[in-house]
Amino acid sequence: MTDVRVHEHVTDAIKPPDLIRLSPNVVLARFETMKVYAALGAVRTLLRRGRIVPGQTLIDSSSGIYALALAMACHRYGLRCHIVASTTVDAVMRAQLEVLGATVDQMPPSESLRLDQERRVRHVRELLARRPDYHWMRQYHDAVHYAGYREFAELVTAALPDRSLTVVGAVGTGASTGGLVRALREPGHGSGRAVRLVGIQPFGSVTFGSERFSDPEAIIAGIGSSIPFGNVRHELYDTMHWVDFRHAMAGAVGLLREHAVFAGLSTGAAHLVASWEAERDPGRQHLVIGADTGHRYVERVFARHAEALDRRTLRPRRIHALDDLGPPWSVMEWARRPHKEPVVAEVGSEGDAL
Repeated sequence: MTDVRVHEHVTDAIKPPDLIRLSPNVVLARFETMKVYAALGAVRTLLRRGRIVPGQTLIDSSSGIYALALAMACHRYGLRCHIVASTTVDAVMRAQLEVLGATVDQMPPSESLRLDQERRVRHVRELLARRPDYHWMRQYHDAVHYAGYREFAELVTAALPDRSLTVVGAVGTGASTGGLVRALREPGHGSGRAVRLVGIQPFGSVTFGSERFSDPEAIIAGIGSSIPFGNVRHELYDTMHWVDFRHAMAGAVGLLREHAVFAGLSTGAAHLVASWEAERDPGRQHLVIGADTGHRYVERVFARHAEALDRRTLRPRRIHALDDLGPPWSVMEWARRPHKEPVVAEVGSEGDAL
C-alpha cells in the first residue's frame, strides 16, 4: 500500500524534490523552490540556538525564491518577515510575499545587477540601524544556510545509493550545491562513494572570475553574483562551467521539449551541462539540481522558444586558466582549489562566516 502523508505545513510538502530520470545516467531533482531547505534549516537552527525568538522580524535581501522560502518559514514558526527585493521580483512573487505577511521593499530598476545587489544590501543596513531588534539572515554569508541541505543529502543517498555520483548545479549563494556535497562526502554518509561537484556560473559573475565579461541579456539570477558571497566554498568544486543566457535558454527549452519538465534558467543550464558531462562519463550517475519552476521565465525564455538553440548541437570550449575564459560556454577543471581572493566576512557577523 502506498504510504500517503498528511503534512502539517506546506513547507513539508514542497521541500523534497521530485526525482526524474532524464537518461540512463542522469537524474533531475526538480524542486518547486529549493531554498525551502535553506530557509527552514536556518530558521530551525537559529531558534534552537536562541539566536532568534518567535515574534521577531527576520530580514534579508533576495532576488526571488529565497524570499518566498523565508516568508513561508516565518509563517510556520511565528516570525515576522521583511524582504528587500530585487528589481527582478515579479508581481506574482510579490503578491505571495505580501499575503504571507511579509513587508516588501522593492528596489527600483537598475542599470546593472551589481547596482541592484549593492542597493539592497545598503537598504538592509539602513533598516537595521533603525531596528536593531531585526535579525539579518544573510543568506549570502551565514553558514547556517548549509544546515538544511543535510536532509536533501539523506534523500539522495537513499534514492541513488550505488555508483559514483556527479552533482551538477548552479553555484548561486553556494549553500545548495555546497551543503549537499559537503554532507554527501562525509565519511559514512555517502556510502563511500566518490562525489564530484560540477558548478555553473554566468558570464559577469565575480564568484569564479568572469566579472570582466558582460552577457547582453544579463546575468542569470540565482546562478552567479556581482558581489562576493561568503557562503561559496570554492574548494568544494571539481569542475566549473560558464554558460551564457542563450545556452541556458537552450537547456531550459530543451528540458521542456524533451522531458515535459518546466523549470527555470538555472535548471536549464544544469541540464545542458549535465548532458555533456554524462556523455563523457557514462559510468557515473549524474544528479541535476533543478532549483525552481519556469514561471518566472515565461516572457524572457519560454515565450521565445522558437529562438532557442538546439542544446544537442552545443559544446563547451575547454580552458586551463581563467585568462582563457570566454563566452558563450567554457569549461575548466577547478580541482577543488580555493579562490585566489578569499571572501572576508562582514563586520558584525558574530561568527557566522565560513
